[in-house]
Amino acid sequence: MSKVSGKVAVVTGAGSGIGRQLAAELARRGARLAVSDVDEAGLAATVEEVKALGAEVHAAPLDVADRAAVLAHAAAVATHFGVVHQVYNNAGVAGGGRSVLDSDWAAYERTITVDLFGVIHGTKAFLPHLIASGDGHVVNVSSLNGIMAQPALSDYCAAKFGVRGFTEALRGELLAAGHPVRVSVVHPGGVRTNIATAALAHARGQGADVTARDEARTRLYNEKLLTMPADRAARIIVAGVEANRPRILVGNDARSADLLVRWLPRWYPRLTARLERRLSAAT
Repeated sequence: MSKVSGKVAVVTGAGSGIGRQLAAELARRGARLAVSDVDEAGLAATVEEVKALGAEVHAAPLDVADRAAVLAHAAAVATHFGVVHQVYNNAGVAGGGRSVLDSDWAAYERTITVDLFGVIHGTKAFLPHLIASGDGHVVNVSSLNGIMAQPALSDYCAAKFGVRGFTEALRGELLAAGHPVRVSVVHPGGVRTNIATAALAHARGQGADVTARDEARTRLYNEKLLTMPADRAARIIVAGVEANRPRILVGNDARSADLLVRWLPRWYPRLTARLERRLSAAT
């Protein structure tokens, strides 16, 4: 069992959403925390929350896409605590929401750099410290879309399928080498966070042509699809880590997607295409 109490746990993307609730849940279970985010105001609010729960916390602004910054962060956390036991590579962004034909290169580069390379950076930077701890755990957050692909999310699916493959390869390597580090990949379904709203705001900030359909699609996600409270998702994730589950499915939608892909691998793309048409009609 990979218990949390007394462990030093690193959480990226801790300024909001699942990341903030992961930090809070870990604090409730007695972990010592290293939290980071690009959103310094959100990160400060998380720090206040976990300190109120009695946690010792080290906080730093961090862009997980910046490899040198992640390596420096890992060294700083190890120096501060003297040991690192767990890393939750959670930071991520939503995809561009366009077809492959209509997507620009910048959308692919941003999504894959943050969502996939951010996980790789965090894993490689902290892995030597986790091995040295003698009781490590890597927890990489993929998505329902790391199990099942959907139209208009090719950049996001590429990154999240990549997280799944990278994490499963890592698990095999560590088992073969006999290193004392457990590995879990997390597949959340629709969790109530600001990811869709943030994606729309980013698009506007970049001067993209944001249409009424884009706004309606964001509302649809926020009101109908992103429904699980983030604190509940965090409890499921941390419970899965403590139970040493290699795959942690979060929500009935993630479990349903997993079964759909297993049972109907040839046919599920037709079903997702039909869903996309309905989403388009609804927006």
